[in-house]
Amino acid sequence: MLKFLVAESETAEDRAERRAHVGKSAGESYAATLQQLRPDASITIAAPADADAVVYSPDAIRRFDAVFITGSPLHVYEDSPEVARQIAFMRNVFASTTRAFGSCAGLQLAVAAAGGTVRKMPERMEAGIARRITATDAGRAHPLLADRAASWDAPAIHGDEVERLPADSTLLASNAVTAVQAAEIRHDGGVFWGVQYHPELAPGEIAAALRRQAEALIEAGLAADEAAVATRADLLDALQHDPDRRSLHWALGIDREFAAEARRRTELSNFIAQVDQRRP
Repeated sequence: MLKFLVAESETAEDRAERRAHVGKSAGESYAATLQQLRPDASITIAAPADADAVVYSPDAIRRFDAVFITGSPLHVYEDSPEVARQIAFMRNVFASTTRAFGSCAGLQLAVAAAGGTVRKMPERMEAGIARRITATDAGRAHPLLADRAASWDAPAIHGDEVERLPADSTLLASNAVTAVQAAEIRHDGGVFWGVQYHPELAPGEIAAALRRQAEALIEAGLAADEAAVATRADLLDALQHDPDRRSLHWALGIDREFAAEARRRTELSNFIAQVDQRRP
């Protein structure tokens, strides 16, 4: 039986707000997706941002087969106790040599922990759908992106991005909005695979995030008003309930790489397959 550790990169306040909107914290949502992919897995959720959280040493993390780092509103370039605790946790993950995967803020935490830099995106956001993600030469040969199309769209919502990858990193995918869409990071004996997008999220969860961040989307020039945000969110909600409806594909400008649940989860499935192969 695989043992997974899911680390929430949300604060307690963030978790409560997300539960109020979609019924689950980011970690609970991630765990549900992993349980669907591997019903036999044992999953533990940690909250390393919390002051009273259990501190996972490298030895404790080594008892797990894999670690997953969630997305969140966390800004890893801020000097706060919550960020410091998260980065310390991520450094312990690297030191444990347990394989790790992260989405969005999860990627950014790994970058910061290994010596790279993250910044607020200058005068832009990527929200709803990350378009035309394309693998680099290294990415096309990397198992994280096995079976990906030449170019694909993915669920995304972020206003921060990786500015500079750490030493001993490999850029795996980019698009026109965000230079680092996928990467491998090797640090202190550990290996991390991460993506800036959200393979773990369903369209309805992205819809809820758009509604929560409507004001920011309007300020970024992505939507004219709240009605425009609501229209896009409604289309994503409808896609979750009817993923094969071609009129929704046309309205959202997507194909099966985004519409089909198994295709959205490609990177997670590939990572778990690699974890399976490395088990004794």
